[in-house]
Amino acid sequence: QVQLVESGGGLVQAGGSLRLSCATSGRTFSSYAMGWFRQAPGKEREFVAAISRSGSTYYADSVKGRFTISRDNPKNTVYLQMNSLKPEDTAVYYCASTYYSGGYTQEGVYDHWGQGTQVTVSS
Repeated sequence: QVQLVESGGGLVQAGGSLRLSCATSGRTFSSYAMGWFRQAPGKEREFVAAISRSGSTYYADSVKGRFTISRDNPKNTVYLQMNSLKPEDTAVYYCASTYYSGGYTQEGVYDHWGQGTQVTVSS
């Protein structure tokens, strides 16, 4: 059974930092690309960042230069380091995994999702 469990969310002031973690089990982690998405209240879920099996990274324009995605294959974990946080970053953040190569900005390529972790940035 595949499981993805996010952690690290919380309340932070604007300009602060948080690091999200997504621990996975039930599959060979190194064989899968991983992505982070977020959903703010009243909005659709949107792509944030992704990392391929080989370690190539992809970012939404809104977070480029502020967020960093990384993976630790021996720990079966993907991270999202979020710096210079803004109130508009407030959302539930989800991690997801996919066996596909490419198309990482699209929700449809991901086959397993975590339950989400809340990030709230106060102004």
